Parts: sequence; C-alpha cells; structure tokens
Amino acid sequence: MDPGADEKRRAFEKEAVPHLDTVYRVALRLAGDQTQAEDLAQDTMLKAYGAWHQYQRGTNVRAWLLTILRHTFINQYRRDKQRGNTVDVTEYEKFTVFHEVQEVDPEGRFFDQIVDEEVLRAIDSLPEEFRECLVLSDMADLSYAEIAEVVNVPVGTVKSRLFRARQALQRELYEYAVEAGYIKRSVR
Repeated sequence: MDPGADEKRRAFEKEAVPHLDTVYRVALRLAGDQTQAEDLAQDTMLKAYGAWHQYQRGTNVRAWLLTILRHTFINQYRRDKQRGNTVDVTEYEKFTVFHEVQEVDPEGRFFDQIVDEEVLRAIDSLPEEFRECLVLSDMADLSYAEIAEVVNVPVGTVKSRLFRARQALQRELYEYAVEAGYIKRSVR
C-alpha cells in the first residue's frame, strides 16, 4: 500500500470526517429529502477525499467541505428541482412581527429554542438563496465571512439574505410561536 495514501486517509479521517454530521444537516436542509441528503453528503465527502491534496492545512476545513457540498448540490440536485429563478425581495421586507425578540436577539438565536418540524417546514419553504445562508449560519454555525466564502457572495449580501430570511420566518411562524407560548401576541 502506498504510504502517501495511508497518510492522506488518516489526515482526512482526522480533519474532515468529524464534520460529516454538519455536512449531512446542511445537505438535508438544501435537498429537503433524506435520501437525496444522504447521497449529497456522500458525494461531497467523496469529492473532498479526491481533492484532499487541494485542501490547505490549517484553513477552515468545515467551510471547505460546505463549499464542496454547495457546488455538488448546485450541479447535481438543483436542476432536478423546479424552482423560480428570481426572488421577490419586497415580499420578504414587510414589517417584522417579533419586535420583542428582534431587539434582544438580532442574530436569530431565538429560533434555536424552537427548532422542530414546524420550524424546519418554514425553513424549507424559504427561497433557496435565503435558506442556504440561514442554514449555514444558524445550523452550521458559520460566520458571515465563512458563509460569503461558501456561497461566493459579498458579506453584505449574506447579512441581507439572513435578515430577510429571519423576517420571513418571523412572519411565517408568528401564530405558531404564540400558540406554543414562546411569545405573547403583539398589538399591531
């Protein structure tokens, strides 16, 4: 056996494999289907292993893996979905309803408390550009700069997409949050 191949395998197992759960969780939110997410995560890890010689040691391996995941998703799965090419931004800029949460919770930590099927359904209903940034931020815990690197957009675009995604979720989940007792109904 080639000693270089053995070293490559050990390095990959040590640095990349621990992020497999994150890769799968992000794949599940991107693909929206468990079987496709499993295939997507597997394809991502195979591609990463094949390109391991291109990974620069000491850099952010998680962001590198999620970049491969994103490209794999775009190339293999996006064309299978029938999604619109444009997003009506004005629809997602309407007045937000969680004033009490918005002031103390600008980074969206509120949603960490109530992630269940209803929340996941609402996340899945977001336009792809918004959902992708939200998942990378709130589920994969990437910084704005890391998200910008993964999706290949400026940091300002990431912040804008996150803001709009969170506004849309607030509108979508308002009644659910009131009924579940997470917040009190606001007077409009």
